[in-house]
Amino acid sequence: MVAVLSSSLPERVGRLSGCDVTAGAPLAPLTSVRVGGPAEALVRPRSPEALVALLRLVREEGVPLTVLGGGANTLVGDGGIPGVTVKLPGDLFPELADVGAEEGRLTLGAGSAIVRLCNVMRAHGLVGAEFLAGIPGTLGGAVTMNAGTKNGECFRVVEAVEVATADGLGWLSRADIPHGYRHTELPRGGVVTRVRFLLRKGDLEASKKVMDEDLAYRKRSQPLSQPNFGSVFANPPGDFAGRLIESVNLKGHIIGRAQVSLLHANWIVNLGGATAHDVSSLLTLMQERVKQERGVVLQPEVKRVGVFLP
Repeated sequence: MVAVLSSSLPERVGRLSGCDVTAGAPLAPLTSVRVGGPAEALVRPRSPEALVALLRLVREEGVPLTVLGGGANTLVGDGGIPGVTVKLPGDLFPELADVGAEEGRLTLGAGSAIVRLCNVMRAHGLVGAEFLAGIPGTLGGAVTMNAGTKNGECFRVVEAVEVATADGLGWLSRADIPHGYRHTELPRGGVVTRVRFLLRKGDLEASKKVMDEDLAYRKRSQPLSQPNFGSVFANPPGDFAGRLIESVNLKGHIIGRAQVSLLHANWIVNLGGATAHDVSSLLTLMQERVKQERGVVLQPEVKRVGVFLP
């Protein structure tokens, strides 16, 4: 049962014009691992102005705020999420393209799927973001965690990010946003609304070949057919989280209905019917075992949100 702060919260939020509000909305279907309880109030703003108004209400009333992107790196507790959970629609903003002879700028909404960037990039004869092609989730989530692979990270192609706060909307240049490996420092209480990417003209066939080869590799080496997060831990300097987890004999380990993938030890899969408690317990075990036996503290890429029940 979700922990409820106030039975009137969904009604109060619902009075804001331009916001669709669902009380007690199931969140498991909105996450890639398919576990977790409901949201006290799931809110989908229909305009940037409605989002700003929502953030103002949240600040004035001291209501907890959670932003749910594509749910690819989010573990929702079995007790659900108290307060307001925001999910931006993928079509909240129009897509913009400014393409010249040698480079192009593409502006997409934060609620758009990451793969959408790759499709729009190709449609305008641009290259440079191939490494993002197989990453699940939304562009807002990619910016928030500086998502990437061994071939590159999100901020390599980001030029600017628009952020909504209780005080309004504003653009921040790449240079004004501290970022690093799987980490971005955004304004407190802010929500990414749009992202502008700077790409270049290039060989589209070579670009497609790189993306196809990357996707083929992922299908061979990652459990894409099962509910999962993607990588659950960041790679420590000079090593790989998957190698460390496998070295302490946890590959294939099961707790409840959650399993360390047999294909890739840095992935957790839902075997069907897993709970957030199962997944969280497995994450903790992986972290503790690697620390005890290898002396390495693995840093989670997965974000725990909401109420976790014993």
